[in-house]
Amino acid sequence: MAQGSLDRAVVITGASTGIGRAAVAKAVREGAQVFGSVRKQADADGLKAEFGEAVTPLIFDVADEAAVRAGAAQVAAVLGKRRLFGLVNNAGIAVAGPLLHLDTEEIRRQFEINLFGVHNATRAFADLLGADKERTGKPGRIVMISSVGGQNGSPFVGPYAASKFALEGYSQSLRRELMLYGIDVIVVGPGAIATPIWDKAGEGDLERFNNTDYGPMLKGVENYMVSQGKSGLPASDVGDLVWFCLSDPKPKTRYKILRRPFMDVTLPRWLGPRAVDGIIAKRLGFPKRP
Repeated sequence: MAQGSLDRAVVITGASTGIGRAAVAKAVREGAQVFGSVRKQADADGLKAEFGEAVTPLIFDVADEAAVRAGAAQVAAVLGKRRLFGLVNNAGIAVAGPLLHLDTEEIRRQFEINLFGVHNATRAFADLLGADKERTGKPGRIVMISSVGGQNGSPFVGPYAASKFALEGYSQSLRRELMLYGIDVIVVGPGAIATPIWDKAGEGDLERFNNTDYGPMLKGVENYMVSQGKSGLPASDVGDLVWFCLSDPKPKTRYKILRRPFMDVTLPRWLGPRAVDGIIAKRLGFPKRP
C-alpha cells in the first residue's frame, strides 16, 4: 500500500488489535499516513505486512515516558515542519477483581497505562499538534478513547472504571487548556466492542478471588462480561467514529457508541443510582441491606 499524506498524519497508540487496529485501517483508507504504536516487534511487523508504507510502526509502551518521547522524535523527523493531524490515545488495559482484594500495585498499573500513559503521549506529541507555533498547517486534534465505564462504574472492574473516570476529567481540563493552541480534544466512549480480547477472556482471570466472599458470583460475572463483549459492536464502527472526530469541521466534545444506549445510559439515568444498585445486587446475589 502506498504511503499516505503527511498533511493528514495521525498517531494511534495501541494499534496492534481492536479499536486501535480498526482506527489505523480507517485512517489508511482515508489517505492518511499513520504512525501506530505497539509494544512488540511482531506486532510492528504485522502492521507493515497489512498496510505497507501507509503505516510506520512505533515501538513503545505508553507507560515508558522516555520511549514515548523517542517515538515522538521519530514522527517529528518524518513530518519536518508540518503539524500532526491527530493523536488517538487508545492504548489501555483492564484490571479486574473486587477492589478490597486488589493490591495497590495492580491499581497503580491500571493508571500507569490508562491515565499516565495518556499523559505521556499527550505531552510528547503536543508540540507536533500545534503547541510549537513554528510548525505549519492547522492545529491537530486529540481523540481520547474512554468507555461507557468512564461514566458508570460496575462491580469488579473498579480499577478500569476509575481510570476512565479520571480520563474524562483529564480530557475536559485538557480541552480547555489547549484552546490556547487551537488543539481540540474529543472523547469517544464505547460500550462493549467485539474484539479478539474476548477470545482470551473467561480463562480464570477472576479465579484467584474464589476464596473471598465474592467467589460464588464471580464466574457468572465473568461469563456475562464475555457474552457482552462477543455480542458487542464491531471495532470498525469505533474506527469510523474516530476518523469522524478527527476530520469533522465541528465535532462535539464527546461521543457515545453503544449497542444498547437505552439500557446502558437512558434507563439508569431515569432510575437513579440507588435503584441501579438494587438491580445489580439482585443480579449478583448480594444480600439485601439490613
